[in-house]
Amino acid sequence: MSKSKGKTAKDLRYGEAAARLEQILGQIEEGEVDIDELSGLVEEAARLVTLCREKIQAAEVQVKTITEQLERAEPEETEGATEAAAESPPLLDPRD
Repeated sequence: MSKSKGKTAKDLRYGEAAARLEQILGQIEEGEVDIDELSGLVEEAARLVTLCREKIQAAEVQVKTITEQLERAEPEETEGATEAAAESPPLLDPRD
């Protein structure tokens, strides 16, 4: 597999991996790939697809975890705000 800026596949960011995939697809679609190089590029593309899927799944798990944490925290914050509002004195009307 060719390396992007000296990085291994695992070091690539999602955007870098996706860009490399597009580059490979473009080469293949344009017929720029020698038949001897084709299998190597297809193999690299398969690794990049796997890497992208793993990164998407990891991001989904992180987002779900954060969302669940926020949902659990909301009732506590809402209760605290309600209690604080009940304890604070009423606002005075400046017209009084």
